[in-house]
Amino acid sequence: MQHSSINKKNVRRVSYLRISVTDRCNLRCIYCSPVRNFKFFSHKEILTFEEIVRLVRIGLMLGIEKVRLTGGEPFVRRNFLNLIELLLGSFPGLDLRITTNGTLLTKDTILSLKKIGIKAINVSLDTFDRKKFFKITGMDLHHRVINAIYDLIDAEILTKINIVALKNINQDEVLKFAKFAYENPVHVRFIEFMDLSMSKDQMGTYFYSANDILSVIKKEYSLIKYEPKENAKGPARMYKIQGGLGKIGIISPLSNHFCHTCNRFRITANGKLRTCLFAEKDYDLKPILRNPKLGDRFLYRIMKNAMARKPIGSKLISKQGNGIQGMYVVGG
Repeated sequence: MQHSSINKKNVRRVSYLRISVTDRCNLRCIYCSPVRNFKFFSHKEILTFEEIVRLVRIGLMLGIEKVRLTGGEPFVRRNFLNLIELLLGSFPGLDLRITTNGTLLTKDTILSLKKIGIKAINVSLDTFDRKKFFKITGMDLHHRVINAIYDLIDAEILTKINIVALKNINQDEVLKFAKFAYENPVHVRFIEFMDLSMSKDQMGTYFYSANDILSVIKKEYSLIKYEPKENAKGPARMYKIQGGLGKIGIISPLSNHFCHTCNRFRITANGKLRTCLFAEKDYDLKPILRNPKLGDRFLYRIMKNAMARKPIGSKLISKQGNGIQGMYVVGG
């Protein structure tokens, strides 16, 4: 394979690839799908399983160490388990993770995931209250998510619970989630609300800072800073809870951004490579994937060039109206 001539000193290290397998979701969360009359991609527009496998193969050649399948809601995609089997069968030892809202995770599905070889799953859950769940997501499926989390714990699959911290909605539940991490072997991770439309009204209504969250937790629990192994590091600042079974994570994209250490690429369900959530430019990989005259070396070259041009997101956040899509499109 031919390598790009880009100077290695100028290339930011990218070791984490997030792939959205669908833009469709069975929830309508207020921070993820802000537009109600959006149009989903047609079936022919989204990447096939074989195309996803090909992109993962190129990613591994470029130094990708971890792959996450996301959406939309990935379990909405027909035969999603077949894709997981295909990836783990094609790349033995692949560190493959999944992010899900948990509503479609039955006990049988969880046991199948464990048998296939999935060791870690992220589940989105913003509240322990059923009525609040409906307010945030638009659906009355809270019980399914709670059951899925306990079934994941029973199956001994590492469970990371992602909570979008929302002032005036779930800020009063910070200690409930901390207690859950104290009592169970899970990672509970609080994520600052980030309105992709950059609406000042929305930010003022919902933004709840990472420092405020930590301050509340530290009044009840003793936290010990925890450094994960190099290949397990992510955007979260992690803490052990003294005497507890689980861990607390804080993800602060706005108040204490981690752009300088960002090591991720995102590929949308329709095959566009995004080097940053706030980047105005993306790289359309689908025409190359579907052109029989273009081989892997073309994909390799484009992805390599994208690494060299990965921007510092914090420099882009202040821009208004930069066309950022909802998280259901770019991959949550």
